Amino acid sequence: MNAAPEPIAAPKGAPEPIPVTLLTGFLGAGKTTLLNRLLKHPDLADTAVLVNEFGEIGLDHLLVEKLDDDTVLLNAGCLCCTVRGDLVRALRDLAARMDAGKALRRVVVETTGLADPAPILQTLMADPLILFRFRLDGVVTLVDAATGNATLDTQAEALKQVAVADRLVLTKTDLSTPEEVSRLWARLKDLNPGAPLLNVLHGEVAPDALLNCGLFDATRKHPAVAGWLDAEAWTAHEHHHHDHAHDPNRHDARIHSFCLTFDEPLPWDGLSAWLEVLTTMRGENVLRIKGILNLLGEDRPVAIHGVQHLFHPPAKLAAWPEGDDRRSRIVFILRDLDRAVVEKGLRAFAETAARLPA
Repeated sequence: MNAAPEPIAAPKGAPEPIPVTLLTGFLGAGKTTLLNRLLKHPDLADTAVLVNEFGEIGLDHLLVEKLDDDTVLLNAGCLCCTVRGDLVRALRDLAARMDAGKALRRVVVETTGLADPAPILQTLMADPLILFRFRLDGVVTLVDAATGNATLDTQAEALKQVAVADRLVLTKTDLSTPEEVSRLWARLKDLNPGAPLLNVLHGEVAPDALLNCGLFDATRKHPAVAGWLDAEAWTAHEHHHHDHAHDPNRHDARIHSFCLTFDEPLPWDGLSAWLEVLTTMRGENVLRIKGILNLLGEDRPVAIHGVQHLFHPPAKLAAWPEGDDRRSRIVFILRDLDRAVVEKGLRAFAETAARLPA
């Protein structure tokens, strides 16, 4: 597969295929932050958002501010493997809704940070109905300047995400040294010299800098990209286009995900102290922490985000995403760190803080 196939010719008078933007990047690169900024722009009106996450519990769809029937959480799991069928079904459902009169101008697929983009691209470029009603407009890959070099050293998925990109977005340069940024910049240009490289802070970027990339063309990418797509096309053929079993070798088996849920409001002092200890002592094992919290003394939910040793300031959300459900939920994606260790430490700090006088 040296290039993207041409879209199937539509009958005369048929609507133009809807552009699909694939938004990817490793864990904590800032995909949801950027997406929230983009969705506020008039150019993103009538946009459907498909969100996928790694693990059994998803939270990112709750953090996407476009919370209506155009925001779809694909079944939790790895979009590059078992959820490929869900992606096809979601797009087919959107096509049916358009036939029923639904206005739709664009689709954005936000992938899990652990997604290998090659099988996703192969799916978008091979399913006949998708080719008839949708077109892959481009791949936007975010790279965290604070952790980017280390991530590229250790995560094969991150390398692929960079190599297939039509637009590379460098985030969190304000949290990195000029030397780190310069080294990462040179590395990204070496991996993907044809993709424009944008420096974006806090998700602030004009949509036209990221959208309307034109049809995806593997021949203009790193030489390895065409081989990855060929391999995924063969895999899909071998499994007769049915969902294939998750390949345990596609991701590091040492990586796992879980969610801790708390029914009662949490004390921020105890929780923040524990987060500081965890990220300081075991930051290299913490690929991602994200949560929606019900804190003592707060009437609005608070979102938290952490990546390795870096933890961002908590942010208040405007309202609870799911109405009456005000439980605190914290999702962890860890490598070589047992759930029991994390859970025991968190509960100990929370209980200690709760016993302290106000």
